[in-house]
Amino acid sequence: MNSFPGSGLIANFLFVFCLATTAAGALIAVISNRLIRSVSGLAICCAGLAGLYYFLHSPFLALMEILIYIGAVCVTIVFAIMLAEPDEPASDEGRASGLLWGGLAVAGALAIFFGLWRLGASTNWEVPAQSGDGSVAAIGISLLTNYSMAFELISLALLVAIIGALAIARTGRSKPQSSQ
Repeated sequence: MNSFPGSGLIANFLFVFCLATTAAGALIAVISNRLIRSVSGLAICCAGLAGLYYFLHSPFLALMEILIYIGAVCVTIVFAIMLAEPDEPASDEGRASGLLWGGLAVAGALAIFFGLWRLGASTNWEVPAQSGDGSVAAIGISLLTNYSMAFELISLALLVAIIGALAIARTGRSKPQSSQ
């Protein structure tokens, strides 16, 4: 039973808001011509995903999404952008092939979306039993026992992002040549 009459409507609104935030951030990340705007779109998309994780009754994953992907990966990409050389002016040569690949990407994404939607709509989902109290001790025990593989995969994703940023930062700038 809900604690007050409009709570279901508010929860549905917040869920749709998180869903729209995720989709809008992903579109900004993919469509934008400027790299810094794409990273901002990625951060918005990750914030929406954190909200969706929270609605899936996983506040720890929501917090990790914010800390790792927004706080570390996006910031690392921004540092790499700041350290890299400015781009040369874009040409219109790849515009036609970009539209073709963009159309194929949209068609593939729609096929995956509708396939997952059909799978989700036709499956009888069971509500998981509530486990743990959400304390720091319970989260620590879960991280070192049940979710150790997920924790290691998150750390590998962060490591790859940092190594990529360092590689871009090291080769991104060219030394100015002295004129004689």
